[in-house]
Amino acid sequence: MKAKVLFVLCLLTGLMFLNAGLDKFFHYMPVPKDMPEKMVKSGMAMMEIGWLMPLVGAVEAIGGLLLIFKKTRALGAIVILPVLVGILLTNITVAPSGLPIVLTIIAIITWVIIENWHKYLPMVRE
Repeated sequence: MKAKVLFVLCLLTGLMFLNAGLDKFFHYMPVPKDMPEKMVKSGMAMMEIGWLMPLVGAVEAIGGLLLIFKKTRALGAIVILPVLVGILLTNITVAPSGLPIVLTIIAIITWVIIENWHKYLPMVRE
Protein backbone atom coordinates (compact mmCIF):
# COMPACT_ATOMS: atom_id res chain seq x y z
CA MET A 1 0.00 0.00 0.00
CA LYS A 2 2.85 2.37 0.88
CA ALA A 3 4.40 1.85 -2.56
CA LYS A 4 1.11 2.71 -4.29
CA VAL A 5 0.68 5.91 -2.26
CA LEU A 6 4.26 6.93 -3.03
CA PHE A 7 3.70 6.21 -6.74
CA VAL A 8 0.57 8.39 -6.86
CA LEU A 9 2.32 11.22 -4.99
CA CYS A 10 5.36 10.99 -7.27
CA LEU A 11 3.17 10.86 -10.36
CA LEU A 12 1.27 14.00 -9.33
CA THR A 13 4.42 15.83 -8.22
CA GLY A 14 6.29 14.77 -11.36
CA LEU A 15 3.47 15.93 -13.61
CA MET A 16 3.32 19.23 -11.74
CA PHE A 17 7.06 19.83 -12.25
CA LEU A 18 6.85 18.69 -15.88
CA ASN A 19 4.00 21.15 -16.45
CA ALA A 20 5.86 23.99 -14.72
CA GLY A 21 8.99 23.27 -16.73
CA LEU A 22 7.18 23.15 -20.06
CA ASP A 23 5.35 26.38 -19.22
CA LYS A 24 8.71 28.15 -18.97
CA PHE A 25 9.23 27.33 -22.65
CA PHE A 26 5.72 27.62 -24.11
CA HIS A 27 4.00 30.10 -21.72
CA TYR A 28 0.57 28.47 -21.90
CA MET A 29 -0.54 29.07 -18.29
CA PRO A 30 -1.92 32.53 -17.49
CA VAL A 31 -0.17 34.64 -14.86
CA PRO A 32 -2.42 35.16 -11.81
CA LYS A 33 -3.84 38.69 -11.55
CA ASP A 34 -3.36 38.88 -7.77
CA MET A 35 0.35 37.99 -7.75
CA PRO A 36 2.35 39.99 -5.16
CA GLU A 37 4.39 42.88 -6.56
CA LYS A 38 7.63 41.40 -5.20
CA MET A 39 6.91 38.16 -7.04
CA VAL A 40 6.34 40.01 -10.30
CA LYS A 41 9.63 41.89 -9.85
CA SER A 42 11.47 38.64 -9.05
CA GLY A 43 10.05 36.98 -12.14
CA MET A 44 11.00 39.91 -14.34
CA ALA A 45 14.54 39.88 -12.91
CA MET A 46 14.87 36.17 -13.66
CA MET A 47 13.66 36.74 -17.21
CA GLU A 48 16.30 39.44 -17.70
CA ILE A 49 18.93 36.71 -17.38
CA GLY A 50 18.21 35.04 -20.69
CA TRP A 51 19.55 31.59 -19.86
CA LEU A 52 18.08 31.22 -16.36
CA MET A 53 14.41 30.46 -17.11
CA PRO A 54 15.20 27.87 -19.82
CA LEU A 55 17.65 26.19 -17.44
CA VAL A 56 15.14 26.08 -14.58
CA GLY A 57 12.42 24.91 -16.98
CA ALA A 58 14.61 22.12 -18.32
CA VAL A 59 15.57 20.97 -14.82
CA GLU A 60 11.92 21.02 -13.71
CA ALA A 61 10.73 19.11 -16.78
CA ILE A 62 13.50 16.51 -16.68
CA GLY A 63 13.31 16.11 -12.90
CA GLY A 64 9.53 15.77 -13.04
CA LEU A 65 9.72 13.15 -15.74
CA LEU A 66 12.38 11.20 -13.83
CA LEU A 67 10.28 11.36 -10.66
CA ILE A 68 7.36 9.56 -12.30
CA PHE A 69 9.18 6.29 -13.02
CA LYS A 70 10.31 4.07 -10.13
CA LYS A 71 13.65 3.23 -11.72
CA THR A 72 14.65 6.91 -12.08
CA ARG A 73 12.77 8.34 -9.07
CA ALA A 74 15.88 8.68 -6.88
CA LEU A 75 17.67 10.68 -9.58
CA GLY A 76 14.57 12.80 -10.18
CA ALA A 77 14.36 13.74 -6.50
CA ILE A 78 17.98 14.90 -6.48
CA VAL A 79 17.55 16.82 -9.76
CA ILE A 80 14.47 18.63 -8.42
CA LEU A 81 15.97 19.39 -5.00
CA PRO A 82 17.90 22.59 -5.94
CA VAL A 83 14.86 24.02 -7.73
CA LEU A 84 12.72 23.14 -4.73
CA VAL A 85 15.11 25.02 -2.43
CA GLY A 86 14.71 28.08 -4.67
CA ILE A 87 10.93 27.74 -4.62
CA LEU A 88 10.97 27.44 -0.82
CA LEU A 89 13.16 30.52 -0.38
CA THR A 90 11.01 32.51 -2.79
CA ASN A 91 7.87 31.55 -0.91
CA ILE A 92 9.43 32.37 2.46
CA THR A 93 10.65 35.81 1.38
CA VAL A 94 8.13 36.92 -1.24
CA ALA A 95 4.89 34.92 -1.16
CA PRO A 96 4.31 33.08 2.14
CA SER A 97 0.81 32.07 1.02
CA GLY A 98 2.37 29.33 -1.12
CA LEU A 99 4.23 27.69 1.77
CA PRO A 100 1.70 24.88 2.44
CA ILE A 101 2.08 23.59 -1.12
CA VAL A 102 5.86 23.89 -1.06
CA LEU A 103 6.13 22.13 2.29
CA THR A 104 3.93 19.31 0.97
CA ILE A 105 6.19 18.89 -2.07
CA ILE A 106 9.26 18.95 0.20
CA ALA A 107 7.69 16.18 2.30
CA ILE A 108 7.11 14.06 -0.84
CA ILE A 109 10.65 14.58 -2.14
CA THR A 110 12.06 13.86 1.32
CA TRP A 111 10.08 10.61 1.40
CA VAL A 112 11.51 9.66 -2.01
CA ILE A 113 15.05 10.41 -0.85
CA ILE A 114 14.58 8.38 2.35
CA GLU A 115 13.09 5.44 0.43
CA ASN A 116 16.05 5.48 -1.98
CA TRP A 117 18.82 6.23 0.52
CA HIS A 118 20.65 3.02 -0.41
CA LYS A 119 21.08 4.34 -3.98
CA TYR A 120 22.85 7.48 -2.75
CA LEU A 121 25.26 5.74 -0.36
CA PRO A 122 27.81 4.68 -2.99
CA MET A 123 28.33 8.37 -3.86
CA VAL A 124 29.28 9.32 -0.31
CA ARG A 125 31.18 6.26 0.87
CA GLU A 126 34.96 6.29 0.89
